[in-house]
Amino acid sequence: MEEQSMKLVILYATETGNALDAAERIGREAERRGCPVILCSMDQFDPCNLPHEDAVIFVVSTTGQGDTPDSMKGFWRFLLRKNLSKQWLEGVHYAVFGLGDSGYQKFNFVAKKLDRRLLDLGAMAIVERGLGDDQHPSGYEGALDIWMSSLWSALCHINPKFLPKGSDYAAQEQMLIDQPKYQITYHETDNMDSQLSTAADPKYVQMQIERACSMSPGKFAHAKDKPDCFLKMVKNQSLTKAGCGKDVRHFEFESVSCGINYEVGDVLELLPGQDPAAVDSFVRRCNLDPESLITVHPRVTESAQCHAPNVPIRLKSFVELTMDIASASPRRYFFEVMSFFATTQHEKERLQYFSSPEGRDDLYQYNQKERRTVLEVLEDFPSVQMPFEWLVQLVPPLKTRLFSISSSPSAHPNQVHLTVNVVSWTTPFKRKRAGLCSTWLAKLNPQQSVSIPAWFRKGSLPPPPPSLPLIIVGPGTGCAPFRGFVEERAMQDLSGGAAPIMFFFGCRNEENDFLYRDLWLTHALDGGLLSEGRGGGFYVAFSRDQPQKVYVQHKIRKHSKRIWEFVLEGASIYVAGSSTKMPSDVMSAFEEIISEEGGVSKETAATLLRKLEKDGKYHVEAWS
Repeated sequence: MEEQSMKLVILYATETGNALDAAERIGREAERRGCPVILCSMDQFDPCNLPHEDAVIFVVSTTGQGDTPDSMKGFWRFLLRKNLSKQWLEGVHYAVFGLGDSGYQKFNFVAKKLDRRLLDLGAMAIVERGLGDDQHPSGYEGALDIWMSSLWSALCHINPKFLPKGSDYAAQEQMLIDQPKYQITYHETDNMDSQLSTAADPKYVQMQIERACSMSPGKFAHAKDKPDCFLKMVKNQSLTKAGCGKDVRHFEFESVSCGINYEVGDVLELLPGQDPAAVDSFVRRCNLDPESLITVHPRVTESAQCHAPNVPIRLKSFVELTMDIASASPRRYFFEVMSFFATTQHEKERLQYFSSPEGRDDLYQYNQKERRTVLEVLEDFPSVQMPFEWLVQLVPPLKTRLFSISSSPSAHPNQVHLTVNVVSWTTPFKRKRAGLCSTWLAKLNPQQSVSIPAWFRKGSLPPPPPSLPLIIVGPGTGCAPFRGFVEERAMQDLSGGAAPIMFFFGCRNEENDFLYRDLWLTHALDGGLLSEGRGGGFYVAFSRDQPQKVYVQHKIRKHSKRIWEFVLEGASIYVAGSSTKMPSDVMSAFEEIISEEGGVSKETAATLLRKLEKDGKYHVEAWS
């Protein structure tokens, strides 16, 4: 009788879907080597079972400033239990692969702390942890390929029964390609609701979203299936000077479905609309019937617990609401599957090369670096006719977008405001690209009725009590949450003296992109919350208005004495803006101030700053 292979458990924790992609890739490679795989999100796996597993691979992303993905939080709390002994995971083999961005201070922090904790609990590392980096020329895959190669060799060394077919890359097998994970059922037109309305009707939009989300493989891409409310844009105003090279907009929304409920520091999550022309082109290119009624459900073998949805949705609506066909770039596996459906030899060979380890860098140049969309890739390979089941599985899910709220609910009842940079850039091959959501919002006309699905979420900037002095740093659109802070505190000030605020703002030019200039300057007048007369201050760094660049950190150092006094008075520090260098440059400036004004070493100053962070006195919200 043939000996049974040892199984591999792959657990992933993802925020945007990248860790799931990486986990699935590891799973496919293991199966090709004859190893049975269980693939599971961390929030669906009982950590009590860990000691009973042969080998566990963890694929985890780090979000924001070193934060754990939501799907890992419960699992991580369990691992931190004090009653778990140092031998709890003895005999269990594990490996950790992290996904992060070295542009952030706490690069791959979650993978590193998970690795340390598993060792503490007695588990044995199969290989050294792998750290994927968004900044690498090939993205996280740059580290994943090398790490996987080590993983297979090490697993074979531990026990050949893990990989019966050997550690070398197994040949691609047709059987691995001919069964997509999802099944499409087509329904008779008569079953459809007769009272269908328009995109302006929140009830209709909500019904469509709930149906689409319940069937979408990318359910994790939406905050919740049901939006908190539907918004209508009532103001679309440019904040930057025309022709200055930047387009920052102020948007105001009102609810069309129910009351708006949020606090300053919260974030708004929106599901963007897709270009109808792009959706039509995709449907035509894939020879799909846009009016056909479908339900989408996992094949029974994928998940016995999933029940097929019984309320169908129009195919075109499903594509519009769940499949990012004209903004996100497809993954490498997309090209591999395409190669099986290519009917001309030169296209097949090119796709096979792209999906091979040798073609990885060329694929990166063609695909990610150029931000080719699914639609563009399909149009570049006209002989490929992929079944809709495969497209549903492999097209990146349409994701909600997060924005810092830039209004105070007290100052603007039943309204929510956003400050948005309309993203556009040119690729290495001089192709114009634009951000999906920001461009869509910029084109919306407040006179038209478009219902926008919205979710409110807690951000990483908790609302401060009115009695707490604040030091806030928000260059560019980083000022967005602080517009809400200042408005809220001005309202609180009406019923009693609120504590002062020191605000450091930065932009390129005084004339071009001094966002909300009048608002800040009004509050900086005598008696205002940002006035030096009240103990606060408003300081602007115009980086390009003089030969030498001046940034917020330079302005912070200039006011070191007053900042140190604020810190001694118990002030909280809030920082928001671009995640590139700004947060670490600002933190270095505060470290220097604590060191110089407090008369302590740089190391002690750094420790004191970490303590402020731990005590909830130093908050950062950064975005890429």
